[in-house]
Amino acid sequence: MRGPVDVAMPYPIAGFLPALLQEDDLLVRWTEGLDEVLAPVVSTLDCLDAYLDPELTPPDFLLWLGHWVGAQLDENWPVERQRAMVAGAVAAHRLRGTVAGLRMAVELATGGEVEVLDSTGVSWSTRPEPLPDLLPPARVHVRAWVDDPAAVARHALDELCRAVVPAHVTTTLEVLDRDHLS
Repeated sequence: MRGPVDVAMPYPIAGFLPALLQEDDLLVRWTEGLDEVLAPVVSTLDCLDAYLDPELTPPDFLLWLGHWVGAQLDENWPVERQRAMVAGAVAAHRLRGTVAGLRMAVELATGGEVEVLDSTGVSWSTRPEPLPDLLPPARVHVRAWVDDPAAVARHALDELCRAVVPAHVTTTLEVLDRDHLS
C-alpha cells in the first residue's frame, strides 16, 4: 500500500507569481506550504500514463483499473494474472458471449490451457410466440488445465465464467492438473 511520500514539487508555485510578489517572504513561505500539499498530486498526474498501463501500475491500483476497463478480477489472484486480465480486457470484450471469449477469459485468469464444450443450437421463429422447447437448455462446460489446481480460486473462476456467458446459459467448471492433459 502507498502512504505519505516526501515528494518535491517540480513546479513551485512561487515561481509563477509576478516578480513583485516573489519578494514577499510571507507569501513565498505560504506557497511553499501549498507546494508540499500539492506535490503528490502533481507527481501522480505526471505519472498518470504509468497508472493506466496494466504492466506498470502499482499492484494495489490494479483492481480499480480492472473495474475501469470491465475486467473481472479477484484480489486473491496473483498480480501477474490480474495484469494479464486487465491487459486483455478489450480483446475479451469483443468476444464476450462467445465460446472464444469464454476461452480467452479463462486462459487469461488461469494462465492454463482451456477447453470449452458448448451445447450449441439455436432456435428462431417468424411468429411472435414463445418457441416450443425444440432444444435442450443451453449450457457450457469449461475445462482448464493448470500447473497447480489447488492455487486456483474456483469460486472466482466460476463467477468469471458466469459473467462472460449469456445469462440463460448454465456453466460447469473443471480445473485439472496440466500433467494429466489428455
